[in-house]
Amino acid sequence: MNTRKQIQTARMHKYFIDAATTIIEEEGIENVTARKVAELAGFTSSTIYNYFKELSHLIFFASMRFLDNYNKELSVYLEKAKTPLERYLFSWECFCKHSFTNPQIYSAIFMSDLGVPPKELLEHYYSYYSNDFDNFPDQLKNIFLEHDIAKRSKPLLVEAANDNGFTEENINFLLETSVLIWKGMLSTILNNRLSYSAEKATVVTMSYIKEITLKYKNSKGEQL
Repeated sequence: MNTRKQIQTARMHKYFIDAATTIIEEEGIENVTARKVAELAGFTSSTIYNYFKELSHLIFFASMRFLDNYNKELSVYLEKAKTPLERYLFSWECFCKHSFTNPQIYSAIFMSDLGVPPKELLEHYYSYYSNDFDNFPDQLKNIFLEHDIAKRSKPLLVEAANDNGFTEENINFLLETSVLIWKGMLSTILNNRLSYSAEKATVVTMSYIKEITLKYKNSKGEQL
């Protein structure tokens, strides 16, 4: 794609993403429609599909705008950690806090059916908006670019493995189980099965994640 075409495409993406973002802020993500986005952006609904294969892709990109607070606070959480294992657990705590505060946004990004591998959409997004994360360390950039939650967390848990006696089997089990715990809580909140606040949901979810993690921590490690 030549430079002029790239600039035009990025400009059109921005028009539609800005419009979808505004609708999410004012009416909620469930009220985003192609018609509303097109009208707000000043184009026809059909024009959207020249730049986005599905409406879910546009919603995905707009939802990414709402990760800014999480992205910024994750660095703060990790700086508090004194050990690699604490870094792993603090990363989960930060993720839980923000995802349970905005469950629909995080469901759209991490759980919804997009019809294509999410990693492709993430790479596409950051190819146009790399400035969104230029100031983050390389390790955090790798985490943000990985859509699979288990893979996002794995580098931090692998870093803690040597100090805590985790085997590769332990690591995979902990990651998969932690993701299932998080998804279960997010689904529970979205379906109004429990009236938990974001804070309460975070405390409960982290209690389970810490319990299964510390189960595999060797006896030489300090209890968190």
